[in-house]
Amino acid sequence: MVKIAGSKKLKRQMAPLFWGITRKDKRFVVTIKPGSHGRNSSIPSAVFLRDTLKIVKTLREAKFAIYGGKVTVDGVKRKSLHHGIGLMDVIELDGLSEIYRLVPKNGILLKPITIDSTEKSKKLVQVKSKTTIKNGKTQIGFHDGRSLIDETEISVGDACVLQIPEQKILDVIKLEKGALVLITRGVNAGKIGTVNEIKGGTFVLPKQVEIKLEDRQIEIQANLVMPVGKDKPMIGIEWLNGTRNWKCNESN
Repeated sequence: MVKIAGSKKLKRQMAPLFWGITRKDKRFVVTIKPGSHGRNSSIPSAVFLRDTLKIVKTLREAKFAIYGGKVTVDGVKRKSLHHGIGLMDVIELDGLSEIYRLVPKNGILLKPITIDSTEKSKKLVQVKSKTTIKNGKTQIGFHDGRSLIDETEISVGDACVLQIPEQKILDVIKLEKGALVLITRGVNAGKIGTVNEIKGGTFVLPKQVEIKLEDRQIEIQANLVMPVGKDKPMIGIEWLNGTRNWKCNESN
């Protein structure tokens, strides 16, 4: 097995707040190894089981579950305590009927919600890069680190409904006027709004998006929003009683 360099632990005071760990019980906590998500945008699998879901009480119990192949992320079994679980990842746990997806909610960067079993093979990913490679083919890079060689008509900032683990693009959601977008960071993280206008960026200023929320209008950087649908969200997020809330059961 290839050994990955870098520290396996992190001082608790340096851990992101959305990990939900206590700060003074112990000095260190397991950290995230380089992978699909960065440390500031994901939760280590061991911390996810122990501190987020609270389905195990100790790191030793988390090791038993993870090393035993009981944790599946995006259709792939993950056997590392340090695997980062991030935005829109789908998590299954052997022995539990619940299936989880990580989303922003109430200003918190990542929060697990339960989803229906029919949606476990679907994941929303946002396009972060497009590169022309050999023979004129196009390589598309997504927010979770994966990349595909695909000729689908798509732009940076758009989102795809991806079939996992096969990595097949099922649908494309354009970042355009009238689209529903999910705010992924900041005090408004987790809120859904409608795009009123997209303002082009400059060499110095990033592209801005004017969004109509339920109670007000805001202007935010385009890289802080993710398109999720046109009239309604396409996966796991639906209108509830006419308000912009999650139609999902929030876990602990």
